[in-house]
Amino acid sequence: MDALQEYSHNSFDLQCLLNSFPGDLEFKQIFSDIGEQIEQNAASIEHCIEEIQSEVNKLCPDVQLQTTSDCFKWLTSYNYNLSKSPSISHGDLINFLKAMKDLLNNEENHEEMILDLLWDLSCQSSISFLSSLGGTTFCHLSRTSIHSVEDFSSVDVKSVWDDVRLHLRRFLVNRLERYNEINNSQQKIELKNQCLKQFLLLYSESEVLVKYQSIQKRLLDTFLQDSFPSCDRESDLERIVCGYQSTMLMLYSMIKEDFNVLCEILAPSSLVQFINETYLDTVTEEMTKILEYFCELQFKENAVPVVKTSKSCNKHRGAVHALVSPECSQKERHPSLSLEELRFLSQLTESFVKLENSIQELFEETLSLLQMPRSSPGILEKSKREVMVEKLIANENNTAPEALLPVKETTLLEFGWRNAFKEVPLAIAHCISAAIEGFSTKVLQQEQTERSSSVSYTINLVNVPQLWPEGHIFPGEEQPKRVAKFCSDIMEKLDTMLPLALAGRDDSPQEIRENMLEACGKVATAVLERLQERGKEVPSRAPLRNLHIILSSAAYVSQRFTHYDNLMKETTKKPIFLVPVQRYQEFINTVQFQVTDYCARVCAMSILQDAESHHWDDYKAFYEGERCSFAIQMWHYFSLALHHDLWTILPPKLAQEMLAEMLEKSVGLLASRYARAHPSPKRTAQIRLDVMAILIFTENMLWSICTSGQEILNPHKFNNHKIFKIHTHCNNLFTTLAILTSPLTELYKTFQHGVDESASNSLTPLFNQPLHWISCISQFYPSLLRPPSVGGLTAQGQLKLLLSQPCCKWNLLLDTLLHSGGLIPRILLKSSKQAAGMESKQSAGGSLVDAIFQVLYHCHLSPQTFGNVFMSHMEEEQLWDFLFNIPVSSFTESQPEVIHCLRLALMDSVKDTVQQIISILRCWRNSETNLNKPRVPDHLLQSIPQEWNYIPRESKGKESNKGITELAAQAVSIVLSKLPTVIACLPPTIKYFFFLSERKMSKNLAELKKAGLLVWNLIIIICRIFEDGNTVERLTGSSLDRWSKEKLGLICLCLESILGKQSNPSQLTQKVILSIERQKPNWMEQQLLKARTLSIQCAFTRMEENSGSEGEAALELTEQKTNAMVLDLCHKPGGSKYLQQIYHIMQLNEEYLKEQLFSMNGSEEKPLLIRPLKVALRNEDQPPAFNPFHVHKVVSESMLDQVATVTQCCDWSNLLPNYLGLDKMTFGALLKNRWEMRKGETLEEKEKMMLEHLKQNCTMQDFCTSDSENEQ
Repeated sequence: MDALQEYSHNSFDLQCLLNSFPGDLEFKQIFSDIGEQIEQNAASIEHCIEEIQSEVNKLCPDVQLQTTSDCFKWLTSYNYNLSKSPSISHGDLINFLKAMKDLLNNEENHEEMILDLLWDLSCQSSISFLSSLGGTTFCHLSRTSIHSVEDFSSVDVKSVWDDVRLHLRRFLVNRLERYNEINNSQQKIELKNQCLKQFLLLYSESEVLVKYQSIQKRLLDTFLQDSFPSCDRESDLERIVCGYQSTMLMLYSMIKEDFNVLCEILAPSSLVQFINETYLDTVTEEMTKILEYFCELQFKENAVPVVKTSKSCNKHRGAVHALVSPECSQKERHPSLSLEELRFLSQLTESFVKLENSIQELFEETLSLLQMPRSSPGILEKSKREVMVEKLIANENNTAPEALLPVKETTLLEFGWRNAFKEVPLAIAHCISAAIEGFSTKVLQQEQTERSSSVSYTINLVNVPQLWPEGHIFPGEEQPKRVAKFCSDIMEKLDTMLPLALAGRDDSPQEIRENMLEACGKVATAVLERLQERGKEVPSRAPLRNLHIILSSAAYVSQRFTHYDNLMKETTKKPIFLVPVQRYQEFINTVQFQVTDYCARVCAMSILQDAESHHWDDYKAFYEGERCSFAIQMWHYFSLALHHDLWTILPPKLAQEMLAEMLEKSVGLLASRYARAHPSPKRTAQIRLDVMAILIFTENMLWSICTSGQEILNPHKFNNHKIFKIHTHCNNLFTTLAILTSPLTELYKTFQHGVDESASNSLTPLFNQPLHWISCISQFYPSLLRPPSVGGLTAQGQLKLLLSQPCCKWNLLLDTLLHSGGLIPRILLKSSKQAAGMESKQSAGGSLVDAIFQVLYHCHLSPQTFGNVFMSHMEEEQLWDFLFNIPVSSFTESQPEVIHCLRLALMDSVKDTVQQIISILRCWRNSETNLNKPRVPDHLLQSIPQEWNYIPRESKGKESNKGITELAAQAVSIVLSKLPTVIACLPPTIKYFFFLSERKMSKNLAELKKAGLLVWNLIIIICRIFEDGNTVERLTGSSLDRWSKEKLGLICLCLESILGKQSNPSQLTQKVILSIERQKPNWMEQQLLKARTLSIQCAFTRMEENSGSEGEAALELTEQKTNAMVLDLCHKPGGSKYLQQIYHIMQLNEEYLKEQLFSMNGSEEKPLLIRPLKVALRNEDQPPAFNPFHVHKVVSESMLDQVATVTQCCDWSNLLPNYLGLDKMTFGALLKNRWEMRKGETLEEKEKMMLEHLKQNCTMQDFCTSDSENEQ
């Protein structure tokens, strides 16, 4: 069937589509390609049906099929009858069998030839070589029956046939055993699959499975004996567990390998039975023996007398049970297991559970018919498609002419490893409760001892151990960073015991789970009581930091028990630790309130109580009016110290909430106090300095408590009321500064006509806008926080917001990387070349260039950032020659990292095309190999019964041989036909980058690459893959021989010639190209043009959609779009690790990045020199300690000194008009507190007049009354 051969390899890789975000043009091309392939496959099916009609009409004259419908009806109703086969003479049959037997006995290495002959006979003539018990030797699968004569001749035929297939069986068994030594898993699976199919020609499925099972069981027994570590009294239990864990991984790989070998040959029921009996039962039996020996060692002196039962004769043969003898039931003594022994059994149980789950996933993913419920002991039972499975089993029983293996009625996957632990739970259940309570009591006593002997009352801290990768329900921002050591020690031990409770099923003993849950409840209560006890010591005997530790530890313990509940919910069906978790949550809320309330009271009653600084009646200036109050500076130091403790101990989300609450309360208190201050003339400047310092300190803290750029720019649009209140307090503080400390002349000039009633009644007066105070202090202090009306956050502001967070937030990180057209990634790339290459790769866990490439590559909604960043990098490094002229050696160490990353991305996009070419090549190779195999001897061919109508392979091969030209033409056609779809499935980032790169091409180079740079590179990448046998094997799992390499070389020459890279193509190359051109005139040029046009149009469409100012990120990313890109990136292999790597390097080089960004804003006359990046990752075990001297230096240099200088030259004429909308009551209250309103102050007549005029405008009747009383 030529048409079938032509279309048999058409397919579409949907994985490429899922890896990108196609636009309208891409979808149109993808659907067009799918539709075209559907049409081709339909044509192929139609051609097959026509051939079937022709064959049926030819072989069955009484049946005439005229239409496709007739053909389908005939195929549906067709059924063969074994009793109506044509008769084959006994002499012909015995001659054929004896000829095969003589050839096998007298000649060497003819087994493969005989097997191929039998295979051809089976395929061509529908011959079944299986011998049945009834004496019939062969069956011809046709419409008519065989009329066998009942005599003893069939015995002779059966005897000769048994000799033939016995010889072939030895050959196949030896081959199967040799295949087990092959390391290449894919190659081993293919060879075994082919060998078993040949085996099935000779024997029934049940006999083949029995033989293959014996081979695999011998292999498994040897493997288990060599892998399972010995268990004796001197054995290290930790070493034994590690040995078991590695053994389980190897065992799963063996099961998966046999599963892939047999899944295409056997029905699901037979496959399940094979896995059961070959692997799962054997492992259960071996585990039973090991645990029996372990129990004998551990229980020898403590356990009750043991009676060993005989080995069971069921499927779990060899299982030995330790039973308590009846006479000892009255005085039963339980064995004692130590904590290490319980931990050993728990880890052993966990390894079996993981193996069980892995097998479950393997069967569910591949067969989609079976599942393992938690209600059955280790059994994969029928899923929702139960009826389909039953029908499948019924069909198997109806169609198989021979009996299957003697199986149980069930076809479910059963892993009875729990039977090996059948009696162990009795000991575990008795010991686990005492062990848990014992080690927790020991840890608590040790903590009490350390506290009693220690000079300070500080609680010992440890980093939080990593949560289980499976089933955890708390995001990273809710997980504590550091906790009390005694809490960590206790929970770590509970974690190791947890698998014993999780492994139990409904029919397993419940004592383990019940006793463990009871013990865990007691431990939770004891730990909570200890935390409450330590909390009462603050602040009388212990520092405030202890409350942070207690809060973090309580959150950690609560989360761990919630995690246990989540893991056990499938078994228990209800929350087990609901009461302890609720008690912990109440305690957390109490401690959280205690911390924030204590901090607020400390600020109000201690830190801000500064008699010297806040002596407002003093007529002597405080430090000549050149510095702020001590109280304000101490308040800032206290806030920074609290910030440090919260950031390094508590869960990030909780830390931000508590810091925001403390800041809101303290700033509100300061706003209230300074609004009531009535300073003397000499202390007015101090009020101004204090308020400015408060506002600057608050602005610096805001970056830490806001979680996003929108929250810091538009706090009124978010539900975080604390942030909005902080802005309100700051606006009030600046109102106090403006009315209370401004010169009287400037105040009179602005308010001589009174306040603006219309502005006061407006909904959002300027001074009430949340960021009004930010715009005001920007005149004195260069803040990175800019209102949205001014342009929002700059790249410097985005960087500061990111690095001020208590943990890495992926959304913020991605926003920072995409900001300003990828400005920060450009700086990192520019500086990465200066870093020591080896140090970078070892310390940072990989290349920074690769990390940035992978992150921006998957930002499909912002392709311009990828293009801008790497176009700039290519230009700076002068890498265009590498991109335009790909070297012959594709994967070399000297290759620039960016080029290497681009090549890997393109190589991944053409992987499906390469696999199709290799598949076609293998088909041709197999047919070529069959033609070159040893020729079947003439005497054997002549002995084949004529009724079988066998056509020798040689004559068939000559008729269907198309030649190497057609092979190359077919491969080249597939490559060219798939180019547009490959480009459509490429991410927009790559298409946009190559679109920009083509602009850099010279005219001569553009003439050379008429197909376009992207198409050129895709085809060249395919050629380079074909030239590299290692890459082909890595992508397809197929190794290339000399014949395949020669054919791939020809395909490469043809593709390069089509591109114009080959100036003088060979005659064979020209012949291939002409054959394509002859069949499809101008098709190759049209495909290249179509591919290039699609790449340009897609990139151009993205440019139009994302058009914006040059040099900036054109796409305004919303929160939803950023979330979508982060989610997509984190689902990619290594995506989160790339983000984490970039974040750490940005942390290490924060000051350097700030300097570079500052210089790029034009503030520096000369650009800063590029210096190497720090690439050594931080040691998370030891967070940096709080250094008050360093903080004092930074604050003094960067804030206080600058404030003292700039506040002397305030532009009041621009500031005061913003407050014309101030209500009269507020204005009057602040005016009353001015120094001019104090008793006994000497004022000039002009000042009195201005002051009196302001009073009258504000209708201050109470002021007038008080003044008249004072005059009297």
